[in-house]
Amino acid sequence: MRTLRVLIVEDEAMTAEAHAAYVGRLEGFEVAGIAGSGAEALRVLAPGAGANVDVVMLDMNLPDFNGMELARRIRAASLRVDLIAVTAVRELETVREAISFGVVQYILKPFTFVMFADKLGRYRRFANDLSGDSIDTGSQQSVLQGDIDAALSGLRGDSAQELPKGLSEDTLGAVVGYLQSLDMAVSAGELTEVLGISRITARRYLEYLTSTRQVSREPRYGTPGRPELEYRWTPVALRQ
Repeated sequence: MRTLRVLIVEDEAMTAEAHAAYVGRLEGFEVAGIAGSGAEALRVLAPGAGANVDVVMLDMNLPDFNGMELARRIRAASLRVDLIAVTAVRELETVREAISFGVVQYILKPFTFVMFADKLGRYRRFANDLSGDSIDTGSQQSVLQGDIDAALSGLRGDSAQELPKGLSEDTLGAVVGYLQSLDMAVSAGELTEVLGISRITARRYLEYLTSTRQVSREPRYGTPGRPELEYRWTPVALRQ
């Protein structure tokens, strides 16, 4: 999977640095830059600026114009970037407008790293599922209906079946988001440290995902004593 470059648009310096630190903790993402205003963001995104941005994380309240105006200008300039709103603004009309401009995730402040990892993990899966590594038909590329459905389902976090008793959608989403953000396998103990859940709880969610073929499980050798199990997110194509 390719690394996605993120432009953080946030006028509060400490908040912007905190968001950058969160992005830096996620496998598959890197910070392309930080912009403190809409105008600065447009300068970074301008063709020839060299930032090579894949996704813009934008606040709605900026010192020069609001996030929706920035989104409008980005779309008017035909800049091929995805948009993720990271804001405390929760008015329904703003959310609707954000969706109309193609915002793929809407993250409400304040949020935890677990929630952030979940949302960004879903977005990463969506972006890579529709990255163009599909069926080549001459100068154009096409995807199958199943590819589109899988990408949108992963972005929304849809669940195809009712969860077993004792498992919650929120925790499952956090586990899935973290696994999707990695290009490596993790153990239940490592998941415990990242998400702040017990080892038993971590193993329950990992085993559930293994049973639904969303995660592969293998023994990890090279550690003292009994081999530890490690789990890796499985691409859609390998589940079929």
